[in-house]
Amino acid sequence: MTAYYEVLFGLSVLLTLIYVVLWHKHFDTHISLIFAFIPVANLGYVMLAHSRSLEAAIDAAKLTYIGGCFLVLFITQSIFSLCHIELKRWMSAVMMAVCLISYSFALTMGSKPWFYKTINFEIDRGLGRVIKTYGPAHTFVYVVIACFIVISFIAMVYSLIRKNDVSNKTIILLMLPATVSFLSYFVGRFLPDGIDAMPLSYVFAQVIYLIIVRRLCLYDVTDLGVDSLVNKGDTGFMSFDFDDNFLGSNEAANKVFPFLKDLQVDSYAGKKLQVKNTILKWLDDFKKDETHDRYYYEADDKIYLITISYLYDGKHRVGYQFFITDDTDSRKYMKLLGSYNDQLSEEVKEKTENIVMMHNKLILGMATMVESRDNSTGGHIRRTSDVVRILVDEIRKDASSDKKNILLLFGREGLTDEFCDDVIRAAPMHDLGKIAVDDAVLRKPGKFTPEEYNEMKKHAAEGARIVDSILEGTDNSSFHKVAVNVAHYHHERWDGSGYPEGLSGDNIPIEARIMAIADVYDALVSKRVYKDEFSFEDADRIMMESMGKHFDKRLEKYYVAARPRLEEYYSNI
Repeated sequence: MTAYYEVLFGLSVLLTLIYVVLWHKHFDTHISLIFAFIPVANLGYVMLAHSRSLEAAIDAAKLTYIGGCFLVLFITQSIFSLCHIELKRWMSAVMMAVCLISYSFALTMGSKPWFYKTINFEIDRGLGRVIKTYGPAHTFVYVVIACFIVISFIAMVYSLIRKNDVSNKTIILLMLPATVSFLSYFVGRFLPDGIDAMPLSYVFAQVIYLIIVRRLCLYDVTDLGVDSLVNKGDTGFMSFDFDDNFLGSNEAANKVFPFLKDLQVDSYAGKKLQVKNTILKWLDDFKKDETHDRYYYEADDKIYLITISYLYDGKHRVGYQFFITDDTDSRKYMKLLGSYNDQLSEEVKEKTENIVMMHNKLILGMATMVESRDNSTGGHIRRTSDVVRILVDEIRKDASSDKKNILLLFGREGLTDEFCDDVIRAAPMHDLGKIAVDDAVLRKPGKFTPEEYNEMKKHAAEGARIVDSILEGTDNSSFHKVAVNVAHYHHERWDGSGYPEGLSGDNIPIEARIMAIADVYDALVSKRVYKDEFSFEDADRIMMESMGKHFDKRLEKYYVAARPRLEEYYSNI
């Protein structure tokens, strides 16, 4: 009989490990607590089965009541959270206090007659068992459990009937562990001796919650890598799965398309949108030809740019996403250009500069969003961008006096202002590929293992792919090329020992060679979670020793010239 409890304990641990692998920072805290507490409670059942004395059995029973007294609280709070029903802080505090009182009563077993009036121990067929008669405190615990279950069902039924922003499938799934827990608490006592239904119900709850959190990755539209981009500013967002089921939208999208508020999450969108067939037509056109991904929509004297792309969960396509941006000014100026080229040339120039500035801010915002996932490189994007600017300034100063070196570095076309500006603008994008690196690796507070380092190295090639996708179709092909090269090759080394391609010498684009100096210098003189910052002297010694090995020797003179400004810059941060 002990094998029954051992197997369930092993399964609960395995399911918790699976949850850890799937875990994302947006998952509800109470779900994490459920997965943490269930193995502890099931361990208590194993210890009880193996106990050989009354004292050991009492200790094990106290451990099992961690589940009985607290898991029902966490399940209730997770239900409220997943149903988007806000609990006041004082309500949560009262609920926790009640559970603490319940568990305090459980801790009196064996010493006071409040929880168990009498308690004895026996070994039946090799299984340790507690023979007890229940006291008034035990009845109190059952009343508390019953209240939590009733509250949970009220919340779920209310959401099922009244709330459109919660998937009905999710609510039905939530009802399953709550129902099984109820049956386990109040019907389990009728099972054969030696078999307790509670640990089995806990494992069942874990399975259901794993299904739920997997589905939540689809429903939570802000959890798909564009949180800050979607919720700040006027960018609208809505998504559909491959069966045209509506997955969600943000407030900006609802303002443009008010009928989205009437759509039920996880329901087929075709019925509701059949009279609003614009969206479905765009979606059908995109399915037929992925180049049909840009549309314009006019409403309330505004012109919106609608961009369609695939919705990704990690590397897997799971549906379609719509980005909605107010493009009124841009479209109006394009019309004006056709009629008033001469008259409005200065105004168009000003607006174009504003668009470029907005584009640059968007790029910087995306880069900062990615960097926020990495707890070891705070401010790295901003600092390396400034270092690149300082280095490029020194190269510009030297362009007229040392034409031979400039020609060797930049080829027959030489150094141009456009190229310098492109390198500076591209610098913030060099680590965008880290968005594809697993959180467990990216946020590790220490040095990487070889396997983790290999995972981290993927960010260079992945960054190039992301940058290429972001800038695809832009008019500025030179910036497109520079930005892709900076992201792709900034970890290559002059001697060929870098990654991802192992390029060497002049095969490494010059923009990536410049970025490499800025990247390494900042890493040396900045504090990281796994090291303190180097002094300027030590950092300079390492940089100079790396010239001709890690870095292009011909860039050494510009680094040396920039060194006083770099030290002044980092001293004032």
